[in-house]
Parts: sequence; structure tokens; C-alpha cells
Amino acid sequence: MKIGLVGFPGSGKTSVFNALTGLSAETGYGAAKPGTKNLGSVKVPEPRLHALAALYDPRKTTLAEVMFSDIAGGGAARGLDRSVLNSMREMDALAQVLRAFDNPAVSEADDPVRELGDLQTEMILADLEILEKRRDRLRKERDSNPREVALFERLGEILEAERPLRDAELDRGERLLVSPYQFLSLKPLMLVLNVPEDHAAEPTPPELQKATERAGLNVVVLSAAVEMDIAHMDPEDRVEFTEALGLDEPASDRFIRGAFQLLDLITMFTVGPDECRSWPVPRNSTAPRAAGKIHSDLERGFIRAEVIDHSDLLELGSEAKCRDAGKLRVEGRDYIVQDGDVVNIRFNV
Repeated sequence: MKIGLVGFPGSGKTSVFNALTGLSAETGYGAAKPGTKNLGSVKVPEPRLHALAALYDPRKTTLAEVMFSDIAGGGAARGLDRSVLNSMREMDALAQVLRAFDNPAVSEADDPVRELGDLQTEMILADLEILEKRRDRLRKERDSNPREVALFERLGEILEAERPLRDAELDRGERLLVSPYQFLSLKPLMLVLNVPEDHAAEPTPPELQKATERAGLNVVVLSAAVEMDIAHMDPEDRVEFTEALGLDEPASDRFIRGAFQLLDLITMFTVGPDECRSWPVPRNSTAPRAAGKIHSDLERGFIRAEVIDHSDLLELGSEAKCRDAGKLRVEGRDYIVQDGDVVNIRFNV
């Protein structure tokens, strides 16, 4: 799963990327060619995994990861190049960085609400260009799929009303029909408000909060400059520095968890003396599909899943005690994996 960090030039997007990944990509207005990407994987904080690992003392503890792509901006402060928009189409979800600080390299004053609206307009216009071509072709073809024709007419009305396609309530079949077109305004979107250091512990400004509530979007407030420093600190210093800023945890941790949720993922666990691991699994996954995230052989040869809720395992202290207490369940192919399940897959290939 890949999340694209996007934003207008001067928003501090690459600094946010560095803060999340601990990398040192070149920052600064116009530092990278428009459409180029920095890639980095980020571990998803998971206290439940560490608690489970304390029971097993495994040789290795492995956290789930999310891949982030920092897409270089281009054009004017209020516009994006076509190369940037095309790169955004490759992402599973998007995170827009909004500037809430003074940047001498940018002539316009910071205005997060305006930036949010400007990006939405850019995405809607880019989607409308693609949709109109397909809609016109469907109207001309005599053997067009009536369901697809009706769908594209409806989506066209939404875009022409200057609303994102996220507003459309699409069923699974409709999503399959539109998936080849990679519509930007249909992609899950979250917001990152990049603020100065002395505003790092403050809540979302009321005007932006109202705008995000209307759009049904979540926003994380962070100071990229501060978070970059935190990312390179020792764990002990990190806690002390974070508390000094008035934060319960690094804001990057909240952002990473928010991005994980944006992809509509849940977490399942596998445990044992060799490895305790958290696995990202799409919500509403059946047991075989979830097993396939571990290895394709487990999905292909799936027989059954032995499942314990992580809280029961932590409370009782062992799988044997969970079995004796009736907390270990044997589930078949139709079982929908739940967040926090500890699973052991039985299979035969």
C-alpha cells in the first residue's frame, strides 16, 4: 500500500516525508524536478505487538509498514504540473500537506483552507477531463454497458457540481468499473497541517476544522521541522523532547496511524518464539485472503484458522490457557478477520 504526500510548492512536504521516514531527502522550494518521487517505508506504531512479544520473547519483532511517496510539486504556488497529477494517480491514497507557516520563498501568505480548495479543484478538473472522454465514447458506442453509461453520467454530474468523486457512494461493482481510470478525487485523502514549532501542540484552527468537517476529512497537526529532529533522536531523548513540547507522542506517530486507517486496514498478529509480527489486512477480509498477506501458499492451501483475540491472550498469558478457557476458536474460509486477532493458519499445499 502506497500513500502519496502531495502539496503545493513551499508547503514543507519533503520535510514531512523526512520526519516520517527518518530519511534526508533534499528539501527546499524547487529542490526536485516536478513529478519525481522520494520513497520510504514507515513502521506503524503498535503497542499491542510489543505486549504480545513480551509473552514470547521472540528472536524478532516485526511491525507492519506503510510505504510513503513524496511527490515533488511544480508550477506556481497555487498550481500543480500535469506530471505531478499523473504521479498522484499511481498512489493508493493521498495525504495533502497544508502550509501554515511563513515561507519567504513563496510570495503568497499561508492559507491552508485555500490550498485545500485549490487542490480539490485541480483534482476535479483532471478527473473531469478523463471522465468526459470516456462518457462521450460510451454515448456513441451502440453496445455500451448500460450500467457503465449510467454510472459515468452520475459521476459526471458530481464533478460538474465541483464535488469530489469521494462523495459518490459506489458499490464494489461500480468501483471495479472505474478503477482503471484512477480518478484522483476518488482516492482516500487525509490532511497534514504543517505549523511552526511554537504551534506544534495547538489544535486545528477553527476555519480549517470547519472546512475538513464539511469535506469529511481528517487532519493531523505537526511541525515538520520539529518532527525531523525527533526522528533522529534516541528513544529516551525523544520522549523527553516530545513532552517538553506539550505532546503525548510524536505527531508523526498519529499521522502514520491515521494513514494506516485511511487505507481502511486492520491489524492481525502472528506470534511465536521465532517472530511476533503485525500484519496489515484490508477490513472485511476473509481468513484465506488474510492468510495470503502472510504467504500465497497459506491462501492457496488454506484449511482453517486458529484465532485468539489479543486481549484474551494477554490476559491469560498463553495459547494453552486460552484453549482451556475456550478462548481459542477454529474458523473456516468464511470467517472475517477482526482487528486484534492473533491467528495461526493451518494449510496444506
